[in-house]
Amino acid sequence: MGEVCEVSAVEVMQEAEGQTSGQSRAALRSQAGADGDLARCRAQSVGESQDESGEGLVGQGIKAAGQRPHAVHRARAWAFVRDFAAAWAEPLVSDAGTRAQELERAEETLGLTLPTALREAYSLLGTRHDLTGNQDPLLQPSELFVHDEFDGVLVFRSENQGCAFWGVRLRDLDQDDPPVFVQSRDGWVPFLERVSLACVELVLSETLLGGEGRLYNACELPADLIRELPIRFARVELQKYPMWTGKEESPVCWFSAPGKLLRLDGMSDHSWLHVRGRTPADLESLCATVNGHWVHGYSDPLEAGDLPF
Repeated sequence: MGEVCEVSAVEVMQEAEGQTSGQSRAALRSQAGADGDLARCRAQSVGESQDESGEGLVGQGIKAAGQRPHAVHRARAWAFVRDFAAAWAEPLVSDAGTRAQELERAEETLGLTLPTALREAYSLLGTRHDLTGNQDPLLQPSELFVHDEFDGVLVFRSENQGCAFWGVRLRDLDQDDPPVFVQSRDGWVPFLERVSLACVELVLSETLLGGEGRLYNACELPADLIRELPIRFARVELQKYPMWTGKEESPVCWFSAPGKLLRLDGMSDHSWLHVRGRTPADLESLCATVNGHWVHGYSDPLEAGDLPF
């Protein structure tokens, strides 16, 4: 498993899109750097050509090493989370995870076994509320429950007022890294194709909206400024996914630059753009680059109740 865990954080986003290129792992690690900037976490390949199955050398290497593909997918996600936490918050340490006894008690109470990816997520960062609990939190193991809609869903994340839930269908619990669904205003819809990717999104969103708002801002972007985002910022190749508030705010897209993190909720005129700087100077520079009517920083700012969450 050691070799798997060494895969660079740059490579995690590529898995969502299945893209490949000719770069080597060493080059990707060099590109990632120590600061973990999301601009360097765009869709990248492990750098090998595909075999006849379309699996690529990632899959071939796993078979050769006796590892399953999902184990590599999860390891990439956790490597990304570690790098991101070190750059944007505090490094993950050994006691950042939930204790195994708590997870076992939760399983006993629920009468089911948690998917491997969900256990790994809790074990990695279950007590890091700065990364998981600022807006729509990861539930504590004792708070996990089964929603009776959609033929049963194990819920592990909740919107802060209980307006939406994220979870895994009971029928998928036998998978190591099953797909995640979100209960939106349109009913239960696919969110991301693996728990590990949903946890990457969790960390990104909770960091974006964390820090008591000191490094956060938001604005509604007109269509012309939405078109400029891919020109001014690097696209983070996490697959597009729905916003729980509905189709009008979907799909969600991420962009970045060194020290800057951006999430666009929807592609229609006046969609909300949420931004976070790693420092006050980063945030100021970001807001100066995007000529929007920012919630913070104007003489007549929007009220908190006007925000879309």
